[in-house]
Amino acid sequence: MQRTIQSELQEIKNRGLLRSTILINGRQAAKVTCNGHDVLLLCSNNYLGLADHPSLAAASIAAIQQYGTSSGASRLVSGTMALHEQLENAVVSFKKSESALLFNSGHAANTGIIPALVGRGDVVFSDRLNHASIVDGILLSGARLVRYPHNDHQQLARLMEKHASGRTLIVSDGVFSMDGDIAPLVELVTLKRNHGALLMVDDAHGSGVLGEQGRGSAELLGVGGEVDILMGTFGKALGSFGAYAAVSAELRELLINRARSFIFSTSLPPSVLAASLAAIQLVQSQEGDGLRDMLRANAHFFRRSLSEAGFKIPDGTTQIVPILIGSAVTTMQFSEALLAQGLFAQGIRPPTVPAGTSRLRFTLMATHSHADLIGAVEIIRQVGQALGVV
Repeated sequence: MQRTIQSELQEIKNRGLLRSTILINGRQAAKVTCNGHDVLLLCSNNYLGLADHPSLAAASIAAIQQYGTSSGASRLVSGTMALHEQLENAVVSFKKSESALLFNSGHAANTGIIPALVGRGDVVFSDRLNHASIVDGILLSGARLVRYPHNDHQQLARLMEKHASGRTLIVSDGVFSMDGDIAPLVELVTLKRNHGALLMVDDAHGSGVLGEQGRGSAELLGVGGEVDILMGTFGKALGSFGAYAAVSAELRELLINRARSFIFSTSLPPSVLAASLAAIQLVQSQEGDGLRDMLRANAHFFRRSLSEAGFKIPDGTTQIVPILIGSAVTTMQFSEALLAQGLFAQGIRPPTVPAGTSRLRFTLMATHSHADLIGAVEIIRQVGQALGVV
């Protein structure tokens, strides 16, 4: 008998995997109002607190007044606006690349870039914990997908010896969004050289945060000039919206001609472009340095405190700090109990993470106060004990 939508939803609910949205009021700040109560926001990717920064807001408003509210069509139809070119030039300067191309989101970038580079007869080597949008892009390409164990460059080397054919692409997150650890980019660069492969890094969660100038995981590990396709987003640490690919001039031309998510989408509007421009300038300033310092301090304190409280925390040094729980049902009970006590932290369940690895994913912000984090750790400890998690 054909399944009904109702029965399918009930099945999802029975497995503890039913999702719903939570309404918040106000800005994406360190504290938000949820269900009429002020809560500490511990699940936003607004790592540097730029989403409500006055300079980004002022730039956005000024752009609307000068350029209007929409780009009108895709750039191949109604043209590239001056702000598109200015932002791409800013990305080139920021990422120290030869060229750059804008996309409308990280998902649009990954599902556009990968099929533009590889197809049938080619092979893509992908970290097993890569973001879903990377997997979607590979599946759309028709290339052969070979997954390697998470951050295991030695096993990747063996797989490349066995399976490489046609055009070869290695693709990895720079910072893994659900675990908070960093890819072994030095070793990946060596492998791409040895095998004549292309290397693509999705640095959505590293850009603006890692490295001396906030250029991301490639800068942190000293391989900035060795990554062929460095994808990043403006919607996380940079506090705006959209994405980019920092690439060679030749690859940019190929993407303009083959990346369907670029060709067939109305391009980013002036307000978003201007906010992103302001963000790139800010993260390279003295203020940006200070915000990164505060973020690192908050992340170190929070990770250490939860570990000392007895929670199972994966290895990592970034602002993404998960508590591994396992059960999807217990994870959501934990999340709901925290919200009732003034902490907003999302439970992460399959298919976002593998079965049996459900977790609470905390994300720190530079604008979290030390006092707030001390109080949050104590609430988390108490709820964890009550649920038998620790």
